Amino acid sequence: MAASLEKMVDPTLAEMGKNLNEAMKMLEDNQRKEEENEKRYTRKDIPGPLQGSGQDMVSILQLVQNLMHGEEEEESSQAYRLQNVGEQGHMALLGHSLAAYISVLDRERLRKLTTRILSDTTLWLCRLFRYENGSAYYHEDDREGLLKICRLVIHTRYEDYTVEGFNVLYTKQPVIYISSAARMGLGQALCNQLGLPLSCMCRVPCNTMFGSQHQMDVALLDRLIKDDAESGKLPLLLVANAGTPGAGHTDKLGRLKELCEQYKMWLHVEGVNLATLALGYVSSSVLAATKCDSMTLTLGSWLGLPAVPAVTLYRHEDPSLSLAAGLTSSQPVEKLRALPLWLSLQYLGHDGIVERIKHASQLSQRLLENLKNLDFIKTSVEDELSSPVVVFKFFQEHANRDQTPHAAQASTIQHSIISNERHVYDTFNQWLGEQLAQLVPASGVDVVELEDEGTCVRFSPLMTSAVLGTEIQDVDQLVDCLKMKIPVLTSTLQLRDEFEQEVKRTVGLLYIEDLSWPGLGVVSYHSDGKNDDKQEKELEKINTELLKKLNELESDLSFSLGPEFGGEKNCVYIGMVTEDLDVSELVETIAATGREIEENSRLLENMTEVVRKGIQEAQLQLQKANEERLLEEGLLRQIPVVGSVLNWFSPFQASPKGRTFNLTAGSLESTESTYVSKAQGTGTTPPPTPTSSLAKQRLPGQKIFKRSLRSSDAFSETSSVSHCEDLEKIDQRPPALSPGQEQGRLETEKTEQQQEVAQATNIETDNIQSDKSPNDCTKVEEQGSQR
Repeated sequence: MAASLEKMVDPTLAEMGKNLNEAMKMLEDNQRKEEENEKRYTRKDIPGPLQGSGQDMVSILQLVQNLMHGEEEEESSQAYRLQNVGEQGHMALLGHSLAAYISVLDRERLRKLTTRILSDTTLWLCRLFRYENGSAYYHEDDREGLLKICRLVIHTRYEDYTVEGFNVLYTKQPVIYISSAARMGLGQALCNQLGLPLSCMCRVPCNTMFGSQHQMDVALLDRLIKDDAESGKLPLLLVANAGTPGAGHTDKLGRLKELCEQYKMWLHVEGVNLATLALGYVSSSVLAATKCDSMTLTLGSWLGLPAVPAVTLYRHEDPSLSLAAGLTSSQPVEKLRALPLWLSLQYLGHDGIVERIKHASQLSQRLLENLKNLDFIKTSVEDELSSPVVVFKFFQEHANRDQTPHAAQASTIQHSIISNERHVYDTFNQWLGEQLAQLVPASGVDVVELEDEGTCVRFSPLMTSAVLGTEIQDVDQLVDCLKMKIPVLTSTLQLRDEFEQEVKRTVGLLYIEDLSWPGLGVVSYHSDGKNDDKQEKELEKINTELLKKLNELESDLSFSLGPEFGGEKNCVYIGMVTEDLDVSELVETIAATGREIEENSRLLENMTEVVRKGIQEAQLQLQKANEERLLEEGLLRQIPVVGSVLNWFSPFQASPKGRTFNLTAGSLESTESTYVSKAQGTGTTPPPTPTSSLAKQRLPGQKIFKRSLRSSDAFSETSSVSHCEDLEKIDQRPPALSPGQEQGRLETEKTEQQQEVAQATNIETDNIQSDKSPNDCTKVEEQGSQR
């Protein structure tokens, strides 16, 4: 590329292309070359003063790179997108630089150049998308083209609008019709920009009985137009979809065009399916868009071109009205908006453009064919043979539910169940879409909310594949990940009811119904008592400790506090599970762990109170013992000098009196027996530590909360191994004995077992006595002074 730039006649253009090439290479290089540059821009978020001496180009580009990628490269997805821009993206960026350079040319030369650029680009697009005799308007905001079209139609239908303005609209109010499946906020944005009241916007519902539920209801639209015309309003414009923003369905454009011709309305079409007009085979529903009055094309996302404008193609015979509406401009600089697109289209060529759109269509078709073979996956596509947008969701059919005797009660219960089920499926599909987008980021899947289907996963390669570089293997990887997630979704959905019933039957646990949680369910440990602030704080501590204990277990389950916003307090949220989950063991473990935490908490509180009272009682007893010792020793022994001499001649023998506080028994005891026997007393044997009743034996490698699969390969393998071990034991057995010898052998073994049990009992008793160290008690004692 550098060699071709040197051959240019204009050295300024050659230098511009060379600088842009070097700048793009520097911006796309994510490696830091110098540590000093990193330290220089560590405070990049804080605005600083403008340097007086200025900076060179390399330093400025390094600053831009740091601002784009960040210090720690956290936004790896953005870096990935930049790497897939390619040279066609460089051509689009070069167009912006050339536009700034061309704008300084003299007026005549600028006019000729902009006219050529505009006419070439318009001709190429009209031929590429089969829109004959059309004009083009290039705009940055994809809604701006429709806004200009509305102004053009207003100028056309209201002849005195240029002179009288909004007064002519007051006598005959215009009406703009849009589909209920259109982009959110489109109607309100048009009314705000046009200065029209919201009553001028009419939303047309989609089909409810026949046809696609994402297509505009033509019969209902006909009645709405008739009613508006009879009430003195003027039907002005209809906005149809060739690929709705959500599901990618196409309206019946042929019938809508006939209806618009009948009422002299303008038909505007937009949508992602318009890209397929460039292919050799086009469906009849999309091909009808070539007969509409105007259409909006978003080539930037379709072809992966950054910073290129959207294009609105339209047909109109009066150039003065187009100029009044803002669709054309007399300023040559305004025509330079088409320059980035003019360069990019030439770089890609006709074949390159068609190949990119064809590749995106093949990706969607590949995914659609694979989804047909998957159970529990429901697709929502308009045409199974060629659908640029694939929308699917996880859905599991249920058997007929039990009927209630009363019809009214049955209807209410049925409606509640259906509503809850839809909410649960929306939650699960939301989780599924997020998981797939995280596991296969190159696929570009996202989550979409549809009015009838609810939450679905959408794959629209026409909008993402050119930028992300999506390939066939990415679609295959997406299908493989989907196959892995379907068993998890089905298992969790089936075990939710069992988990709810188990929790409700378990004392001490409270089931929390949270339909927006993608997992097994939500449970909270609670105890009977007053619902005051103290009890609330205690439950919060117990549930927090319970969550910590559950996460310490070696299991495949995920326990958390739930979502960051909107979740319940003092609860344990359990995530997705597999089919081998033992729900009863899980619930009883949660209950046993919660009870243990509560008992330990209460034991600590009670022990604190008992120790405090024991210390007070010990102080009173020791004070009484000191008074008795003074009476026994006499008054003379308390005099410092006399007492020492008297104790030397006649020592006073007194046993040390102290107190021992037994934590197990909760009582004060004398220490006389300790000094006599020179050993700590055994006291009362402490009660055994409570354990869960579900502490069952597990197979090697089997984790907690897992059921043994009886008919699985793992079970058959384990059975075969144990069977081989039994055969080896049989082979190693001694030869058979006579009945008398066998009887003697059994008596000998019985005697040995009794001796072993007795020996083990003695050892256990000795251990219990030896474990009674002074650490188990609290001593408060005072010995008599001996001189």
